[in-house]
Amino acid sequence: MEGSIKDLALYRLQTAKDDLKRAEFAYEMNDYKLALNRSYYAIFHAIRAVNSLDGYDSSKHKGVITHFNKEHVKTGEFPKDISKMIANAMNFRQKSDYEDFYIISKDDAKEQVANAGYVLELIEKYLSERIDGK
Repeated sequence: MEGSIKDLALYRLQTAKDDLKRAEFAYEMNDYKLALNRSYYAIFHAIRAVNSLDGYDSSKHKGVITHFNKEHVKTGEFPKDISKMIANAMNFRQKSDYEDFYIISKDDAKEQVANAGYVLELIEKYLSERIDGK
């Protein structure tokens, strides 16, 4: 595998892991809006890591997600439930970032952080197999 593509995928995965740590920390600090935001970005950067192996990127979040779902979920490389998790994370993040007076519950924030962890776990395993052949 070409070094620069591998490096890009691993860099994006590390960015996703860092975002997940921030989401977990924000949740522990009762900052649920920030936990939602960082949970979404953890998923988003992990998806971009996978897409980079396809030579695909987009300046639009929807484009990144659509490509991932089409090329990796619909093909069975990832479980179908991941699509709903991604959509929910994006929806929660948009509401918490852009809607006035939006209040997220502790339970919803906890679920989103857990979902981000699950998605990252799947993507890290996938990337390890694709990049290292393990």
